Amino acid sequence: MVQTNHLNPGMTLSVDDHLYRVESAVKVTPPKGQPFIKTKLRDLHSNKVVEQNFKLNQVVKDVTMTERRLEYLYLEGKDYLFLDIGKLEQSLVPASVVGTKVKYLKEGVDVKASFFGDTVFSIELPQFLEIMVVKIDSKENGRGDRKGSKIAALETGAKIEVPPFIEVGDIVKVDTNSDEYIQRV
Repeated sequence: MVQTNHLNPGMTLSVDDHLYRVESAVKVTPPKGQPFIKTKLRDLHSNKVVEQNFKLNQVVKDVTMTERRLEYLYLEGKDYLFLDIGKLEQSLVPASVVGTKVKYLKEGVDVKASFFGDTVFSIELPQFLEIMVVKIDSKENGRGDRKGSKIAALETGAKIEVPPFIEVGDIVKVDTNSDEYIQRV
């Protein structure tokens, strides 16, 4: 349990049987009335941000998420199958949790997963991955970011902008946070 005036971004709370991550918490002192804590909370199930006000010094239930390393195995139906490296057990992760990170998933990629009990609430890819180029669109991309750059389709399905010397079959290092080419490997 934690008092609302001690809430910090990144904390996880259980409110009305829903798990939320605190995005922001600010003490508001209106000209009339009692001060309160205004928060923005991200629902860990739906990923939607909601605003919630709490009384000052109100007690709320904080939750500890555990982090574990998972290795991606394959797509099973609509969900993704991972191997929990520490427990050597399989974990099925819903597509809603994987989200847009799917464009960098390939067999053998290790991710950091946040668990509450046996449920995965989020996964985090490594910042850099080495992925093979499977197709090149040699036309200039028209954005003018880099003269002569081209769009490369990677083996995972992602498309990134690459320099003109990159060819099909090359392995490239990609920043998964910014979707940017780093170097040829």
